[in-house]
Amino acid sequence: FSGCTSLVEAPALPATELSDSCYHLMFSGCTSLSEAPALPAKELAKNCYYEMFKGCISLEKAPALPATKLAKGCYNSMFEGCTSLKDTPVLPATELADSCYYSMFEGCTSLVEAPALPATELADSCYIGMFSGCTSLSAPPALPAEKLAEDCYAAMFKGCTSLTEAPALPATKLVYGCYWAMFKGCTSLVEAPALPATELANSCYKLMFSGCTSLEEA
Repeated sequence: FSGCTSLVEAPALPATELSDSCYHLMFSGCTSLSEAPALPAKELAKNCYYEMFKGCISLEKAPALPATKLAKGCYNSMFEGCTSLKDTPVLPATELADSCYYSMFEGCTSLVEAPALPATELADSCYIGMFSGCTSLSAPPALPAEKLAEDCYAAMFKGCTSLTEAPALPATKLVYGCYWAMFKGCTSLVEAPALPATELANSCYKLMFSGCTSLEEA
């Protein structure tokens, strides 16, 4: 149904066993779609929901996502550009997969509140760009992980111009690109979090606060 701009209702999708890229781009660009179908699967597959609702500008509420076992890229760009999205699903997984939440809500300009992110075991690029361009997001979720992964928080809040506070970042051992451009362009951010790490890694803080023009305390 990609690009079906007059589609207002999606078919039921009852499958609980998914396959790689099974729903990739399924409703991408369906600009009139206002309600998403139920997605009951609890075990995901590689890129299964990749860009599924990308550009669905009439979608206000995301479907429940009950899966606790994720797969590489499973939610990659799932709601990217859904500019009317206000309600996010609960994301209960505590063990992540590479790129699992990559750009999941990028460009969701109506999103005010982020879902809780309880995971303490991260994976490479797991949160990269997750809320990038969410210009209405005013407060970040808690990020309790003390053990990081490559590019795990890269560009996570890039361009979140309403974000006034940063989450605590308790990790003491950093890895390549872990905080790269994390708060880049967050023009309302007034205070930076404590950064307790004494062992650094290549590009770990690269562009982390670039363009944070209101930052008064480091």
